[in-house]
Order: sequence, then C-alpha cells, then structure tokens
Amino acid sequence: MPKVTFIIDGESKTVEFEAGKLPYSNHGKPESFLDVSKHFDLGLEHACGGNCACTTCHIIVRKGAQNLSEMQDDEADRLDTAWELTTDSRLGCQAVIKGDVVCELPMYTRNYVQEGGGIQLGKSDRRDPGAEGVTR
Repeated sequence: MPKVTFIIDGESKTVEFEAGKLPYSNHGKPESFLDVSKHFDLGLEHACGGNCACTTCHIIVRKGAQNLSEMQDDEADRLDTAWELTTDSRLGCQAVIKGDVVCELPMYTRNYVQEGGGIQLGKSDRRDPGAEGVTR
C-alpha cells in the first residue's frame, strides 16, 4: 500500500491507499497526486480539472521519485511554464503514484483568489497553532 505524504505550509499529512482500489474522482490520471488528494480531501489545486492544461497542481517531489510514473512530453512542456521550476517538479494531475512518496505543495501555485482564501504574497491564511487568536 503506497504511503503518500503531502507537505502543505510546512505541515505533513500522510495517507495510504491500496493500489488499484482507490475510487477514481475523474481529476487527473487515476492514482495521481491529484486523484489521491481529491479522495482524501487534501486540497491540491487543479484549475484545469486535471487535464494537463495549467500548473496549479505543480508539486515538488521530496522523496520517492522512483515510485512515480515516467514524465510524458505533454507534462514536461506544461511544467516549463511553472514558476520556480525545479528538477524535482511534477504536475500532480499527471504523476501516478506506484509506491511511497513525499511531495511539497509550493505556496506560489495555490489558487487562493479563485478558492476564496485570504493570502498575501508569501503568506498563508492558515492559523499559527502556537499563537492564540493571531493569524499570519
């Protein structure tokens, strides 16, 4: 059973699923980061619905890249338009998970305006659990 860790605003969330048994949500490729995120309600952005037409689902693979599907030309072409592209970047809608993997969601790819979240450049709208009544 693949273990997938999503790092969002520095907070890790790990989920597991049985390969071939995850209900497909019709967003991205089956068992991609986007599909897994939708199933477990983890909030990976997907402005184009997972059709490899934007970069809002851009993720950075921190561990386990060998446990992902090979990158296809259409994904590589689309990734060329992502901000601050790294050698470990993938599109969450295209990278199919085949084993344990850790990914990070970069702040700059999140579509807060469309989703109604409050954000200032470089700052999340998540509360700091250590500061009572204070938001960042």
